[in-house]
Amino acid sequence: MINKINKLSQSKFINTFGNIFENAVWIAEDLYKKKPFTDFEDLSYKMIAIFENASKEAQLKILNDHPDLGNKAKISSLTIDSLKEQTNVGLNNCTKEEFEEFERLNSLYKKKFNFPFILAVKGKNKNEILDNFKKRISSDIKTEFEEAVKQVKKIASLRLLEIKNKNI
Repeated sequence: MINKINKLSQSKFINTFGNIFENAVWIAEDLYKKKPFTDFEDLSYKMIAIFENASKEAQLKILNDHPDLGNKAKISSLTIDSLKEQTNVGLNNCTKEEFEEFERLNSLYKKKFNFPFILAVKGKNKNEILDNFKKRISSDIKTEFEEAVKQVKKIASLRLLEIKNKNI
């Protein structure tokens, strides 16, 4: 599999890895320059390292490119990956009250931290997501920025695993 990846043209490589970090094609472009990869773990490690070594401003931009969770009004503007992730855990099928709760929490959270609430939702249900949201909203900015970065890396790792499992 890694041989296939190492042989991808730049455009196909970027098309494959360009949204591992939400709307951060520049990470895939930088990663392409680090070929060849010895195995998929090498590729994953290098990609995560690009994000970790990015400036705080670049990381914040990636955080801000993440969509609100459970935002019914913006569901059509989600990236394919985010739509699939939110749909798989049922965030598209919230009750009116749940959508209102997500909207209220999203608003409060963004007002407090100046970036959206980010959580790797795979394997979670709506109640777990809302509970996590309610707990984290009381964090301080430093703790929450670190947690958001951790969650972005977890989302990226899950997206990379999905590509690996497709055996492109």
